[in-house]
Amino acid sequence: MKAKKILIVDDEPNILISLEFLMKREGYEVVLARDGQEAIDAIARERPDLVLLDVMMPVKSGFDVCHEVRSSETARDTIIVMLTAKGRDTDIAKGMALGADAYMTKPFSTRELVEKVSDLLRGRA
Repeated sequence: MKAKKILIVDDEPNILISLEFLMKREGYEVVLARDGQEAIDAIARERPDLVLLDVMMPVKSGFDVCHEVRSSETARDTIIVMLTAKGRDTDIAKGMALGADAYMTKPFSTRELVEKVSDLLRGRA
C-alpha cells in the first residue's frame, strides 16, 4: 500500500523539522512548505492526503489557504488540520467555518497529533 502523503506548512523551521521527523517516523511521505503560497502550489502539485497547516504565516495565512483549497475543484477533499498558537474560540470557529477538518493549538502533544492524523486519514480511506 502506498504511504499517505502529508504536507506540513509552517514558517517556523524548528516546527517543520520536528513535524517532518514525527510524520516520517509514522510512515508517511512528507512534503514541506514555508508559507501560504508555497502551500497552495504544493497542494496543486503534490496532491497530499492531509495538510498540517499553520495559521499565522507570511504571504498567505492558513485561513487563506484553507479557503482556497475548499474553493478548488481538484483539491477540496484534501484533509486540513490547522495548527496554531491562536487558540481563541473565535479563531477555532473561523478555521472550522472555512472548512478545516480539525484544529489544534500550539503547543500540542505529538501523540495527540499523530492520533488525530491517523484517525482523519482512516476516516477518509
